[in-house]
Amino acid sequence: MESDVADIELARTGTGRIEWADRDMPVLAAVRERFEKEKPLEGKVLAACLHVTAETANLARTLKAAGASVFLCASNPLSTQDDVAAALVKEYGIPVFARKGEDRETFFAHVRAVLDAKPVLTMDDGADLVSTIHQERTDLLDDGMLGGTEETTTGVVRLRAMAKDGALKMPIVSVNDAKTKNMFDNRYGTGQSTLEGIIRATDVLLAGKVFVVAGYGWCGRGLAMRARGMGASVIVTEIDAVKALEAAMDGFSVMPMEKAAAVGDVFCTVTGNKDVIRAAHFERMKDGAMVCNAGHFDVEISLPELRAMAEGEPVRVRPFVDEYRIRTPAHTQVSAGMHKRVYVLAEGRLVNLAAAEGHPASVMDMSFSTQALACEWLALCAAEGKMLAPAVYEVSEEIERQVAEAKLGSMGVAIDELTPEQEKYMASWQEGT
Repeated sequence: MESDVADIELARTGTGRIEWADRDMPVLAAVRERFEKEKPLEGKVLAACLHVTAETANLARTLKAAGASVFLCASNPLSTQDDVAAALVKEYGIPVFARKGEDRETFFAHVRAVLDAKPVLTMDDGADLVSTIHQERTDLLDDGMLGGTEETTTGVVRLRAMAKDGALKMPIVSVNDAKTKNMFDNRYGTGQSTLEGIIRATDVLLAGKVFVVAGYGWCGRGLAMRARGMGASVIVTEIDAVKALEAAMDGFSVMPMEKAAAVGDVFCTVTGNKDVIRAAHFERMKDGAMVCNAGHFDVEISLPELRAMAEGEPVRVRPFVDEYRIRTPAHTQVSAGMHKRVYVLAEGRLVNLAAAEGHPASVMDMSFSTQALACEWLALCAAEGKMLAPAVYEVSEEIERQVAEAKLGSMGVAIDELTPEQEKYMASWQEGT
């Protein structure tokens, strides 16, 4: 199977979308220009499991410009932009295996399809490629595998767990932990795109609503900040005392989810964990509460428990909005025995990619430039005979600096430099009071 996309005739529309995003990705464009000349990935087969968006398309173009044979599949069943997938196949000659709305069986068939290309480099957003390699395709580990990169927090958590158990058999660069990724992509990208997904799906006015953010990592920080900017009263729930303290000092209300459940109008999980919103919380929610997720996997909202509580099947009331009707117990704000409605957005999957277009191109410019440069680093280590042990590696300071300086330059922002005297002072200990 050469590719599997929804409709190849959508290619023209997809090309326009890719080119539009490219205008706002100057750092990646500069990396692509250098890669075209130097070909650092010449002859390498690279399998990527990423959200198939216009921004990802420009990353795939960059990897191809570097000389790699790129094979792309989706990292989420609802995140694919079908016109972009078609354009990558028809206009850019990059095999793609992704359809928006694909079922679980098709999703993993597509993962296996890109692995059938026998990659020596992988690029993950959620670690599905790496976990599949270790469970089903261990032959690839013995066939010149150089390593991979990981884009998101959830994937890094999985990979670090594998490393701790001694199960990880290849080196992985944690692009997610790069400062030029999580401080900007996770905070500003997730903050804006998640609200965009919620508003597109529901047309809700956030001003005056009580907005509950579960988790105060970089993604939660960005989401809480943007929700407050839209006029919502924001509540943060946390399990980490330090993060909860930070949220409180940032001016947000902080409380357990059980308490927040009774007062929230809109709920969004961004934790990376499972069952963050569950039966005990659904029972306490108001009639009309809206629930969504911006974490990578659809496990943060316990939909099996909600289905068990609901009477009848959920009703699709708007695209990406399902209504569950449940009978209310005595301790809720709704009269006991009456029905109340709970609305789940985007089937509990990534609401910013399922119901909207994901992060803006300008912030993905940094994340995907880091991805490309991390792949170059893996290939360079192999070329120089450096055998990397199976482990999760941080992005180098050199790559961080290179991406940050290039982004500042593209924004027309200049910064100071240390004078020789300042450099000497910072490296000494003799001077003082």
